[in-house]
Amino acid sequence: MKTPPLQLAEAQVRLLALAPRLPVEHRSVGECLGQFLAEPLLARRTQPAAPLSAMDGYALRSSDAPGPWKVIGESAAGRPFSGVIGIGEAARISTGAIVPQGADTVVLQEDAQRDGDKVSVNADAILHAPRHIRPLGMDFAEHDELIAAGTRIGPAQIALAIAAGHAHLPVHRRVKLTVIDSGDELVPPGQTTAHHQLPASNGPMLCAMAASLPVDIRHVGPVADQLGALTAALENAEDADVIVTSGGASVGDHDLVRPSLMAIGASLDFWRVAIKPGKPLLVATRGQQLVLGLPGNPASAFVTAHLFMLPLLRAASGAAVPLPQPLQSVLATPMPKGGGRTEFLRGYWNGNQVTLDSLQDSGALSPLARANVLVLREAGAPARTVGDRVSIYLLENGGFA
Repeated sequence: MKTPPLQLAEAQVRLLALAPRLPVEHRSVGECLGQFLAEPLLARRTQPAAPLSAMDGYALRSSDAPGPWKVIGESAAGRPFSGVIGIGEAARISTGAIVPQGADTVVLQEDAQRDGDKVSVNADAILHAPRHIRPLGMDFAEHDELIAAGTRIGPAQIALAIAAGHAHLPVHRRVKLTVIDSGDELVPPGQTTAHHQLPASNGPMLCAMAASLPVDIRHVGPVADQLGALTAALENAEDADVIVTSGGASVGDHDLVRPSLMAIGASLDFWRVAIKPGKPLLVATRGQQLVLGLPGNPASAFVTAHLFMLPLLRAASGAAVPLPQPLQSVLATPMPKGGGRTEFLRGYWNGNQVTLDSLQDSGALSPLARANVLVLREAGAPARTVGDRVSIYLLENGGFA
């Protein structure tokens, strides 16, 4: 008896449990953009390390109001005032400079009048302590956990890590990915195609999707629909952590991914998932290597890559949240009732409403280029009308992710 397809959530859980466990290495902070932190980041220093002025003005004792105050020195960023502010005294101060000992407030320069070594404050100026002062440790203190393990490292995380005293960060080794597209009908991009041929677009598409992650990518193909050719392509990718194939994962006479995997000694973990598009998806392992077989139809390959390939690569890279997270929106167009499988429809989200594309065929590429979201339609879902709420998944090519 044929085993029924797995439900989406179970298939994703099983796939992520098989994600390669890559070693941790310490890389220069500037080389870590886009990678995921392998360990919690702890502060090695306190920021700020002393009370700092948030504005240009005068540092003084608020209890000496209404003044005037005698200016006895200056505190500039990188050149602090070394004395102590006493009764009736003040120091000129610039933004980012250390607040001198004895001062408890900073008066804005526009609220003060300077006459020689005397400074007075406008009557309507707010004068209380602490005012315009960034206290010791306002941002973080030494030993604070600043960034959780599994967080993706962006420009702000790089700046924070450096400010916290780090020159190197722990990250997982970059994933080695080989993408193989197969099919007798495929020809390399740019070549003339006969009526029975197609430009091989899936491989470059999948490579482009993976390029947003810390992955070293090798593209092979198009490979002919011959058992020996596909087996050789898989054998030649033995150094890859992850192999992603496109096409040949179904049960037709020319669908050779499964027998090719058996030929190289791989073990099939699961095959077929109850989603549309993308049902004929397979997952196999060869030692520590994982093979993800995606369908050949362009929309099917794209959707399964979004739901399986990218989460797998994130998990292998150490992401704390590898799966895409849904947002809520409302329909700008009606949505017919669902069928027997969970579906992901191509749509365009304007930040408020989502419009379903009129063309949802799994062989069509133009809806993918127009879409910036996938719209979830649960199996057996009732028909929805304009204004009904739906779950959407942002796509990186749409400019919103």
